[in-house]
Amino acid sequence: MDIIELKAPSHEYAADIWQFRQEILEKDAGSKDQFAGCGELESCTSAEEWIERTKLGESEENCEDGKVPSHMYLAVRKEDNRIIGLIDLRHHIDHPVLGTWGGHSGYSVRPSERGHGYAKEMLRQLLPKAKALGIRKFLITCKVGNLASEKTILANGGVFEGIVDGNGEKIKRFWITIDA
Repeated sequence: MDIIELKAPSHEYAADIWQFRQEILEKDAGSKDQFAGCGELESCTSAEEWIERTKLGESEENCEDGKVPSHMYLAVRKEDNRIIGLIDLRHHIDHPVLGTWGGHSGYSVRPSERGHGYAKEMLRQLLPKAKALGIRKFLITCKVGNLASEKTILANGGVFEGIVDGNGEKIKRFWITIDA
């Protein structure tokens, strides 16, 4: 299904990043998970600020306190060069939240593009990038009841481990083994 490509955020996509943000603000208003996997896009005052912030977060030295280094990717549809979603890859989960219920990745699909299998493909393309970082056991989670996300995880080889409490919500934990 290589109709999308994961790309590093760049100024070439600034306008579309901001449109993506606006669409989430409008369509997902009131949702606690409104910006899941979006690297604090909601708190930025411009796409340019967000791009720079994501670049800084790639290294341990420049990472904000309380965070782990991560790479953010734009899921760009090849046909029209439109951002379909965002997905991040956390370099490790040696962190109280990430190791319990946050996991190695979070992602979000543009509201107008949901239901077409894009999240499944985004995660599929992210796993080799995780492998390149030396990650062999990939923790990924979703809220109990988030059937779309659970389906995405299972389609990528996720094996259910159990349910934990995460910030007052029930969270399902899955592990994906990345072949050596």
